[in-house]
Amino acid sequence: MVKIRLKRMGMKKKPFYRVVVADITSPRDGRNIAEIGYYDPMTEPATIKIDGEAAKKWLSVGAQPTDTVRTLLKKSGILEG
Repeated sequence: MVKIRLKRMGMKKKPFYRVVVADITSPRDGRNIAEIGYYDPMTEPATIKIDGEAAKKWLSVGAQPTDTVRTLLKKSGILEG
């Protein structure tokens, strides 16, 4: 199964996340299939940049977003809810 989830980047106490498509068995910061955006919670307001076409493509073929990514997709206007 494929998931759309966050991959943690950045330094200690300064997180930065990439929104990636990865196999469910791969580790959090391990290998991914595709990178579709990023999320920076340290800026004010938080920066969310996600490629809408890529996200919709992966959702249409059955990729399941995690709860956090689902919230980010709703905030960026890709998912309705």
